[in-house]
Amino acid sequence: MKPKIRPRNRILHIFQLFEQQHTWSVEEIAHEMGTSTSSAYRDVQELSQAGFLIPIVGSRYVLGPAFVQFDRVVRISDPLIRLGTAQMRELLDRTTQRAVAVLSRRYRDQVMCVHQETGNAPYPLTSYERGVAMPLFVGATSKAILAHLNDRTLEKIYLENEEEIKRSLHCTNWKEFRDHLAEIRKAGVAVTTSEVAKGRVGIAAPIFASKQVIGGLSLVVNEPDFEDECQRAAVISAAQAITDALAKEEPWIARS
Repeated sequence: MKPKIRPRNRILHIFQLFEQQHTWSVEEIAHEMGTSTSSAYRDVQELSQAGFLIPIVGSRYVLGPAFVQFDRVVRISDPLIRLGTAQMRELLDRTTQRAVAVLSRRYRDQVMCVHQETGNAPYPLTSYERGVAMPLFVGATSKAILAHLNDRTLEKIYLENEEEIKRSLHCTNWKEFRDHLAEIRKAGVAVTTSEVAKGRVGIAAPIFASKQVIGGLSLVVNEPDFEDECQRAAVISAAQAITDALAKEEPWIARS
């Protein structure tokens, strides 16, 4: 049996299990949490009654419709999405409709897509859709956000992910890593080619709230549709417009 999860953390832990696989039985949940089957059953029943879990064949459970309801609440209430959507559409109008505009937020030690707008012409298919999280070292959006974290946070990230940074960014030491990010910060935009998907170019700029980077805006195009200076400038301008709009909202604390 695995180490027992504290009672106040059990519900959260059950939700996190579904990041590992899509279906769980009560017995499997009990084993993962290091608790009795009867305790796990009570938790599962409570979550089922609230709509967070639903039973399926084979005495297993999947996430329920309550998450869909709360997803709608997030789309309506999150100021980043609410204020960013219009700028994303305008970005496509100013550049090309053969593109996808992606709005992302820093999430744990990853970057998660929270909203996507597509052009009305044939646009590049991307796996970076709402709810998909990327490592901090892969893709233009991740790098645009990473470049604007403070040195203390960056050093901690470097020490915890040194081998991955060497593989992904080809930086062999802390100084190279810091200098690489300083170049992105100076440019105001990160550009990557075929890093998330083959043949795709990502152009991304950071978004700030309370003087801290909280997310990023990116434009994804096929390589033949990449227009360097024009699209760079448009992405920077749109990201700044979202930052300015957030500044007019009620003060809120961003993660450093």
